[in-house]
Amino acid sequence: MATSVTPGIRIATNKPAAYSSCKVSKPGIAFLSSGSKTTSWAGLNSSSQTSSAQPFFQNFQITSAKPQKFVTKALSEASSSKPASGLPIDLRGKRAFIAGIADDNGYGWAIAKSLAAAGAEILVGTWVPALNIFESSLRRGKFDESRTLPDGSLMEITKVYPLDAVYDYPEDVPEDVNTNKRYAGSSNWTVKEVAESVKQDFGSIDILVHSLANGPEVSKPLLETSRNGYLAAISASSYSFVSLLKHFVPIMNPGGATISLTYIASERIIPGYGGGMSSAKAALESDTKVLAFEAGRKHKIRVNTISAGPLRSRAAKAIGFIDMMIDYSRENAPLQKELSAEEVGDTAAFLASPLASAITGAVIYVDNGLNAMGVGVDSPVFADLDIPKST
Repeated sequence: MATSVTPGIRIATNKPAAYSSCKVSKPGIAFLSSGSKTTSWAGLNSSSQTSSAQPFFQNFQITSAKPQKFVTKALSEASSSKPASGLPIDLRGKRAFIAGIADDNGYGWAIAKSLAAAGAEILVGTWVPALNIFESSLRRGKFDESRTLPDGSLMEITKVYPLDAVYDYPEDVPEDVNTNKRYAGSSNWTVKEVAESVKQDFGSIDILVHSLANGPEVSKPLLETSRNGYLAAISASSYSFVSLLKHFVPIMNPGGATISLTYIASERIIPGYGGGMSSAKAALESDTKVLAFEAGRKHKIRVNTISAGPLRSRAAKAIGFIDMMIDYSRENAPLQKELSAEEVGDTAAFLASPLASAITGAVIYVDNGLNAMGVGVDSPVFADLDIPKST
């Protein structure tokens, strides 16, 4: 059962729902990958990159830069009477479930928008305690500008489901969570229950997107991370993808695609990205390969992950670490520009489309090429080298 919210949007009435790739680990402490800024929360963690640790490039000069606007290019230009020309990304008739959206500023939202621009129907799984903010913003039209697609129409979100991907079954939920006032009035939000609800409402999906991560001890070096903190990061940031695929794959149509988000810290040292988050991203990438084999052989489903560069999201800006990472990337990446969320969204649309029908088990880097660099060329030790810079 659902109620109409704004044109093209329905919100599940089994209550709130907003899951921005985050989880409350203690009362008053939450970590969001793309959630809204709340001053009472002690720390935030992005699904791609964030940390509340002190900047690790002490002599790095930070310059303020206004992010460049990009227009989403993934657009299905065909109509029933006019076939598409060239090689369009055409997802008409496909249905996508995206886990991990709580505002219009992160990678999850950008992926949803690109999939919608290509013609896909959008379903969203949102963290339970955050839904009130997300629902209110949708109803008040706060996202209308960012919902605008290249053809001028608004992205439609068919339905929003409450979701906490840390719990697979109702019996897994501890009493303190069940009685938490932020979960009051909500139901059917464990992974299994959400998959069953989607099956009941729509029958099947074609695309599954995992945009979730949480590290309750992300500000701690790995040597100071507790067992519980480490396991919590693995559970929320990597096993949650295994669980989502396990429960959704029975209702995914053959030829479907799944996409997750990872970060270069999985394979390179990023001081400040602690609490086991680098380990969780490494596990996610390894699982991507194994799941590509298993889901491919058994269900004809493709499994890929996008290693995205730093993004100036609301959650990342709230902790003050992201500006330095963006400036570092701009100075040292082969392409000297700020990465946009839309560039990641369009890559996801491509990976979900028939154009990528032979791509599975892959880590796709969308970071302006920073992953290819072995050193930071802005270091003073390279001052005498004639290193080209973008003008």
